[in-house]
Amino acid sequence: MTNTITIDPVTRIEGHGKITIEINDAGEVTNAHFHVTQLRGFEKFSEGRPFREMPALMARICGICPVSHLVASAKACDELLAVRIPETAITLRKILNIAQMVQSHALSVFYLSAPDLMLGMDADPGKRNIFGMYEADPQLARNGVRLRQFGQQVIERLSGKRIHPNWVVAGGVSDPLTPEARDAILADIPEVKQITLDALKWFIPMIDQYREEIKVFANFPTMYMGMINADGSLEHYDGILRIVDADGNHVRDIDPRHYQEYIGEAVEDHSFLKSPFYKPLGYPQGIYRVGPLARLNMATHAGTPLADEALKEYQSLAWEERQSSFYFHYTRLIEILYGIERIEELLNEPDILSEHVQALANVNASEGVGVSEAPRGTLLHHYKVDEYGGITWANLIIATGHNNMAMDRGVFQTAKHFIDGKKIEEGMLNRVEAVIRTFDPCLSCSTHAIGQMPLHIELKDQDGTVLDVLQRD
Repeated sequence: MTNTITIDPVTRIEGHGKITIEINDAGEVTNAHFHVTQLRGFEKFSEGRPFREMPALMARICGICPVSHLVASAKACDELLAVRIPETAITLRKILNIAQMVQSHALSVFYLSAPDLMLGMDADPGKRNIFGMYEADPQLARNGVRLRQFGQQVIERLSGKRIHPNWVVAGGVSDPLTPEARDAILADIPEVKQITLDALKWFIPMIDQYREEIKVFANFPTMYMGMINADGSLEHYDGILRIVDADGNHVRDIDPRHYQEYIGEAVEDHSFLKSPFYKPLGYPQGIYRVGPLARLNMATHAGTPLADEALKEYQSLAWEERQSSFYFHYTRLIEILYGIERIEELLNEPDILSEHVQALANVNASEGVGVSEAPRGTLLHHYKVDEYGGITWANLIIATGHNNMAMDRGVFQTAKHFIDGKKIEEGMLNRVEAVIRTFDPCLSCSTHAIGQMPLHIELKDQDGTVLDVLQRD
């Protein structure tokens, strides 16, 4: 006989999901799944919209990472214009995208995962949150809030809004950077740089406390995918889209325009979230991971001084150990440091205040693909338009989706190791949730359309008695 434990909802993640764990009579975990239970559907209701509306519309997919969709969407629209984008506009887009990464990583590390790391996986759930963390270490909590604030302030100073900005448009950005905004951002750099260095000093010694979790938090060999520069350094806006194997060896560089030759999209009946896979290996053997863990397992160096030092220390860990998704936390902190240094570099470029920030044109191509690195990994927007520039078809592969198979497998691995069905304790279940938190999934923006959506409608009377059921599988 099989018994089922349901964790609903999974807490301290962005969006709505649940976990089911199947246990036999001996108390052994026999199966487990991560379910994404919401549907966004932007692929379908963007059809018929003018392509110039797409960046602003796509930013509405999510309130946590709107800039990521704004940038990827604008890059797809650039291809529809088929024009050369001003260099200053590209630089400003890069700064905005990096600021998004900084604020989102800070949210993940300090608000969502640090309560587990600081207070312990078995701590009182009533205290295991940002407020409990503040009681235990007020300065660390304030530092996390400050890092996120910095990222959001950069977004606001560039685009005029912290959430859902419309500043990135087809052909560039709508307005140039002002000297006042540049100077205000640069003035904050020393403070947030030091905060990030202090955060790394806080995190690294904790690794030894979580050796058991490291062993089973989605710790298995997979391929990795992400952007990288030709010299092997980190890139988040316009690098080479590369896949490496489970040993870190180069497999293939992918032209984003031809991603469909190599990236397939499967669906499972337990989730609305698509499961992308590497086509040459098939499904599910073509599993890969994206995001900061993938990027820093691929990169030879970061490309900025302090981040290079931090990455070198991370790389001193054994390659097999770095397969653990627990190290998403570590790599996020390194990327925050890189992001702060990179923002400083880009703001000091000589043409950063140029007023030439947008190329003007009408639609010149019928199809466009935009790819960038979001905080959670590679983000892809693909549009087709008619002769008037109306969207006829859209495909979105969201960063969280790339990790879907790894999250699902990680839940099973963790549950099998920690859960004893004869004596279930809250800390056991929290560890199963915590493996999902390592990926920092953004479920609010991850589910779109493929195939036919399941439907279950119940008609009940005022007493709750079911009168009729309509179901489509």
